[in-house]
Amino acid sequence: MQTVTRAFLTEIIYAQVGLSRNESADLLESVLERMCQCLAEGETVKISGFGTFSIRQKGRRIGRNPKTGVEVPILPRRVTVFRPSHVLRAHINGETPSGADEA
Repeated sequence: MQTVTRAFLTEIIYAQVGLSRNESADLLESVLERMCQCLAEGETVKISGFGTFSIRQKGRRIGRNPKTGVEVPILPRRVTVFRPSHVLRAHINGETPSGADEA
C-alpha cells in the first residue's frame, strides 16, 4: 500500500493533465494553500464526492498524564475535522452510493 504524498499527486497531475512537472507542483501547492487559508479563516472546505474539512473549537478541559497520572489543563484550541462524503464511504466499503447517478 502506497502513501499518497505531494510528490505522488504532482506526478498524477503531470501524467493526466499534461502540465509540466513544475506547473503540476505549482497547481497542487496553490490548491493546498488555498484550502489552508480558508480553514485558517474558519471557512468550510467541501469537495463534492470526497468530503468536508472544517474547523471545530474545543474548550478547555482537564486531561491526565498517562505516565504519572497527574492532572493537567488542556487549553482551548481549534482542530481540523474531516467528514467523508457518503460517496467516499461507499467507495471505501466497495458499495454503490445510494441515490448516486453514474456519470
